[in-house]
Amino acid sequence: MKLPLVVINGPTASGKSSLAIDVALRLQEAGRPSEIVNVDSMLVYRGMDVGTAKPTAEELALVRHHLVDTNDVTQTASVADFQQQARQVIAELRTHGIIPVLVGGSALYVHAILDEMTFPGTDPEVRARYEARLAEVGPEALHTELAQRAPQTAASILPGNGRRIVRALEVLELTGGFTPQLPEWSYALEHVLQFGLELDREQMDQRIDVRVDQMWADGLVEEVRGLLPQGLREGLTASRALGYRQVLQFLDGELTEQEAKERTKSGTRRFARKQLAWFRRDPRVQWLPAGDPGNGGVIVDQVLAALR
Repeated sequence: MKLPLVVINGPTASGKSSLAIDVALRLQEAGRPSEIVNVDSMLVYRGMDVGTAKPTAEELALVRHHLVDTNDVTQTASVADFQQQARQVIAELRTHGIIPVLVGGSALYVHAILDEMTFPGTDPEVRARYEARLAEVGPEALHTELAQRAPQTAASILPGNGRRIVRALEVLELTGGFTPQLPEWSYALEHVLQFGLELDREQMDQRIDVRVDQMWADGLVEEVRGLLPQGLREGLTASRALGYRQVLQFLDGELTEQEAKERTKSGTRRFARKQLAWFRRDPRVQWLPAGDPGNGGVIVDQVLAALR
């Protein structure tokens, strides 16, 4: 039989990364080699460490991590590319008898990797034209243009989400249509064991506030300054990451530093609620209480049982 594919989902600050390391180490102690596959779309960026809560060098040394620090900040992350890369890593690990542990809070990326999902093609020239238009008029104006061409599509995309607006216009031009709805849950990969970490809203908000305060204390502002010569502003994905966008606004004089910190907290809280709501829609996820020290044992017991 194929080795199980362990998936650990959950919102920001729920403890996914540390649990994944715990599970991988426990599996190794049980004689089952295991490695971690990152499914957080921002951990791929080199130099974006503090603001993404990237695992430390010590944690990365404990268990091998894949799809971490693979991109420069100027590169645009694509869910289609991530799907291909992650599936290739999973297949290679299984071929070598290594149990993959997927971990991350990017719900769309998890869905794309695990389930049947195809993506329309892309055209660099068409994409570049709409990206230039986005830079010229801003996301709200471009959203208005999208609404004139495809009202239903525009209604499904927030006016401030420039990346999705550009992608919708690109697909419209290339194919004549755009379907924003995602497919139903249908595994494309075999032997998946999905777990989710849940916590109540008050606890989640408190954890996020503590995390953001710690990011500032650990030097997020200095990290952003250091990434400017590497092209952070030009990175369409990296520059819009939570925390990084707000610090850039602070450095540009648009916000005070305290305002940047508070907006990072509020934006992260909204994002975490969306993450949790998305994962809760998936009936295949087994939910565990975030922070329970017994979670690693629960997951490993199920993995070992699946191998018998």
